[in-house]
Amino acid sequence: DLGGGTFDISILELVEGVFQVKSTGGDSALGGDDFDRAIAARFLETHGVANPDAAQVTELLAVAREAKETLTRQETTELSALGKSFRVSRAELEAWISPLLQRTGVACRRALKDAGITREELDGVILVGGSTRVPAVRRFVAQIFGKDPLGDIDPDQVVALGAAVQADLLTNRERQDEVLLLDVIPLSLGLETMGGVAEKLIPRNSAIPTAAAQVFTTFQDGQNALDVHVVQGERELVTDNRSLARFRLSGIPPMPAGMARVEVRFEVNADGILSVSAKELSTGVSQAITVKPTHGLTDEEIEQMLLDSIEHAEEDIHARQLREQQVEADRILHDARKQLVAFSDLLPEDERREVEAAVGRVAELRESTTDSQALADAIKALDDVSRPFVERIMNRAVGTLLEGRRVDEV
Repeated sequence: DLGGGTFDISILELVEGVFQVKSTGGDSALGGDDFDRAIAARFLETHGVANPDAAQVTELLAVAREAKETLTRQETTELSALGKSFRVSRAELEAWISPLLQRTGVACRRALKDAGITREELDGVILVGGSTRVPAVRRFVAQIFGKDPLGDIDPDQVVALGAAVQADLLTNRERQDEVLLLDVIPLSLGLETMGGVAEKLIPRNSAIPTAAAQVFTTFQDGQNALDVHVVQGERELVTDNRSLARFRLSGIPPMPAGMARVEVRFEVNADGILSVSAKELSTGVSQAITVKPTHGLTDEEIEQMLLDSIEHAEEDIHARQLREQQVEADRILHDARKQLVAFSDLLPEDERREVEAAVGRVAELRESTTDSQALADAIKALDDVSRPFVERIMNRAVGTLLEGRRVDEV
């Protein structure tokens, strides 16, 4: 769908009246208007017009649009604007818009990948929008998908015809079961975990209705509540995604850190409504919330969020890895300091110095480094040096548990 201001692509599967959207994509900052601007820019360059005013730009863009439409039907045309004339050929126009077409190719290939299919598996390509009349566009479509696009429907009428059919289906009770559209989730849905990391439960382009669940645990001893922050987007950190909702699950029995089990479940119905529930598995205490993920979000904003995730993919991965190691450092530092106090009698002085030095190294890197691997190495070093100490703690715990009991009672 290449209209005046945007480019969109959807891959659908039709089986016995059921349309299932397999993937969507596009570029919200690309359209036929860019073709007009390409012609206008060459006109200004040829005639040495450096700073046209608003009225001149408006006049020139209108003439450029007319020239683009004329070149769809013939090989050359001449346009007149600002008291000057300019001859342009179809071949020249195609050279000017070639970089723009290449941009559409990126979105097309990504849509195929997201749908999990190859271009050979497509049965047809339908063109929508007046700009798809440009011969170069049609040839590029054939090149990308390996087949000529279907040309028996007027691209300006496709949307109107589809809207009319959909209106009939919605208002005519006798036809409501003839066609069913199964959409996909445009952006991933997940929640915030320790360290501000976004954990995706339902990935984008998942067909709806759909559901997913994951079990989480507590981070602190005696923690009796869990905050659930629902987010939407493709970035690795919560701060870079869109916040959808927050709620708190209270009534978790006090337990040591990591012992409680809380199942968080995401369900998206056929209308795109998201229901999120959290349930503590030992007591059954639960809390839930309902939200519409796409409310207040335009197609352009969705596309921009996808483009941002691609542009920042590498730095996002590094940031996530660092946050995860920082969370692990907090956990191991808390445990190490607690055990050093509680079981100090099990630690010889020379070994204590080694463990405390390793604790200090982890604590220092936790606050100063941006190298996740360096922090991971320091955590491993602390784990290695404290292993004999941990084994003595475990042996004492087992001994205390078995003290005074017969073998046949164990």
